[in-house]
Amino acid sequence: MENNLEIFSHFEECPVRKVLNRFGDKWSILVLMVLGEVDNMRFNKLHKTIGDISQKMLTVTLRTLEADGLVKRTIFPEIPPRVEYEITDRGRSLLIHINKLVFWADENMDAILESREKFNA
Repeated sequence: MENNLEIFSHFEECPVRKVLNRFGDKWSILVLMVLGEVDNMRFNKLHKTIGDISQKMLTVTLRTLEADGLVKRTIFPEIPPRVEYEITDRGRSLLIHINKLVFWADENMDAILESREKFNA
């Protein structure tokens, strides 16, 4: 059992820490969830859909997700250029687990908020 626990103390070797470090930020899961609802989406539509994310942060988030193979970026050679984003098969396989987390959060949010109030009292 100790060998299994040891992997969590070494970032370089811990797949959970590596993955959560990449998409466990404020925006990545939301971007994946939005893209999971459509075939593809242009940057401005994605920005408007999320609403409170800055253009710079959306750009950084999309590039990170693209680098990990979770989102695909397609540039169309038109004038003006058109860029569309879509979730990849890898992203969809992750979305299955994210949706379970969303369900869990919905089911437990009231109890969590109550626990927080008791803790802070």
